[in-house]
Amino acid sequence: NNCTMATQDSGYYDYTIVAPEMPAMFDGMKLAAVATVLYVIVRCLNLKSPTAAPDVTYQDTPLNRFLLKSCPILTKEYIPPLLWGKSGHLQTALYGKMGRVSCPHPIGLRKYLPMQDGATATFDLFEPMGDHRTGDDVTMVICPGIGNHSEKHYIRTFVGHSQKEGYRCAVLNHLGALPNIELTSPRMFTYGCTWEFASMVGYIKKMFPHTHLIVVGFSLGGNIVCKFLGENRTNQERVLCCVSVCQGYSALRAQETFLQWDQCRRFYNFLMADNMKKIILSHRGSLFGSATKMEDADLSRLYTATSLMQIDETIMRKFHGHNSLKEYYEKESCVHYIHNVDVPLLLVNSADDPLVHGSLLTIPRTLAEKKQNVIFALTLHGGHLGFFEGAVLVPQPLTWMDKVIVGYANAMCQWEKQKPPCQKSGNLNTPCPEEKAA
Repeated sequence: NNCTMATQDSGYYDYTIVAPEMPAMFDGMKLAAVATVLYVIVRCLNLKSPTAAPDVTYQDTPLNRFLLKSCPILTKEYIPPLLWGKSGHLQTALYGKMGRVSCPHPIGLRKYLPMQDGATATFDLFEPMGDHRTGDDVTMVICPGIGNHSEKHYIRTFVGHSQKEGYRCAVLNHLGALPNIELTSPRMFTYGCTWEFASMVGYIKKMFPHTHLIVVGFSLGGNIVCKFLGENRTNQERVLCCVSVCQGYSALRAQETFLQWDQCRRFYNFLMADNMKKIILSHRGSLFGSATKMEDADLSRLYTATSLMQIDETIMRKFHGHNSLKEYYEKESCVHYIHNVDVPLLLVNSADDPLVHGSLLTIPRTLAEKKQNVIFALTLHGGHLGFFEGAVLVPQPLTWMDKVIVGYANAMCQWEKQKPPCQKSGNLNTPCPEEKAA
């Protein structure tokens, strides 16, 4: 019997049962565990998801045809890093923690702009590292994401790339975001306040009277720049185009999705709320002094807040005297202004962005379907402000996002350079009679 072995020692028999099935069973359990882990990895990393070109929504106009032909990256396949690039969570997390690979250190000059209400806006000015390909003077006016500034890695990478392409860059530092700059009034940046950005743009127009402007906004900054352009048509003067990346368009509609656990959105909400609390508390003396609108009760509620909505209700809406959270979100969202923007507008979002719910993307898609000057590009992957590119593991220094913005800006500058005289002072989307005939 292969399963039984008998030995005699000191006058008795010792029967030892050997069961070859036991090791086989343990091996099977190990294989099942490995298979489970691999399945979870494949699902979490979204490895089976295909790569694809962005889904681009636009109207067939001479300008849009020219832009898509001159900026082919918008219609070519976007390939994220193989092992982790298809996970919107990892793209977002790496952008937030790692920033960028081989991040440059552009040298800029910090400007201070006094505001009418006593606040002091600051921005950093970076000169180009060479001539622009068209020979023109072109300035990127850039608005970063929530609580961000010119020293963030993704901003520095984009600025470094733009400088090499011949662009001057002006980067707004959100009011209160820089840790070493004190507030000079009891107010800091909000979701849609355009005062500081308008002040920066006004300075650039005055100091460089012959420059053309490329307006760029990231996340919350995208909401601000689109609202700024739509608030007053004079804000669009000397603006060649606008690019918005990863914004949510409507804070009122977004707040409901931010309380959901789908895509861990509630967790991201908590993390961003915690960061906002740190920024606010770092300016406690300026915001909660005796001559401010804030009270001790507001400070107590701030300490216990676990979501952006609670902070907005307790603190942010009061900076501009909004009576309710709904009123604050309604008046500070670009969705009510963006239809007034007539300059060419590129709106970029990612389908796996864990911060921007898919239901919000009907706003830019509908706008692109109705307005000739709008192109909406939706990538399958990219996360929130990630858009890393790379072969397997290590991403490239420049992201797909950096290349798209500069590529689109280059195309717009080329269009401006060669467009017919009949379009020089009119709408860039209005073709000349001979173009219509063609």
